[in-house]
Amino acid sequence: MRHILSTQAAALPRDLKPRPGCVQVCIARHGETDWNAAGILQGWMDTRLNARGRDQALELAAALATADFARVYSSPLSRAWESAEIIAEKLKLPAPVALEGVKERGFGAIQGIPKAELAELNPQLLQQILTRNPAASFEQGETMDEFADRVLAATLSIARTSPEQRVLLITHGWVLDVITREINQVPRHTILNHKPKNSECLWLEASEQSIRHLAA
Repeated sequence: MRHILSTQAAALPRDLKPRPGCVQVCIARHGETDWNAAGILQGWMDTRLNARGRDQALELAAALATADFARVYSSPLSRAWESAEIIAEKLKLPAPVALEGVKERGFGAIQGIPKAELAELNPQLLQQILTRNPAASFEQGETMDEFADRVLAATLSIARTSPEQRVLLITHGWVLDVITREINQVPRHTILNHKPKNSECLWLEASEQSIRHLAA
């Protein structure tokens, strides 16, 4: 199974051009927030980057300086959007474009709850979250199928809006899990053996019908 890349291996050669009708997409997780550091479940809660998270966005921009992006897309949630703004400014690109479909999975009633508290309330659910088990069920939240369907539809839509370009997409950890399963052609219920760190990324090529892993 293909793993998410570190920022040190983030950029592809400029001369690796997109195939006709396709777009090359670098998908990266946002920088760190105080809630990440404190182990508080975020989901759709709109938290902002902390100082380390802003530094991570700058480091990712430096790692991607030679990628020759045409534009930056982002989840509308502040932690992703702020990361995208920092990178777009550093790379002298236009302001990011919000893409609603790639925001984090909705965790429903447990959003805003520290993991330490959830360990007392529902230890089984916490274990599913810690292992990023897609079978986790969230009261008042999204099912895995609802979540994965919107993520994949949004990713495919980039091929329509940025055909034959190279773009950056800033999003969230569970979104990266969905994409990783798709490019590895494994079922949605598969538990992955890698948790994407803040600012880690992967490359893919998308058409309007499919996505695949992209490597130099």
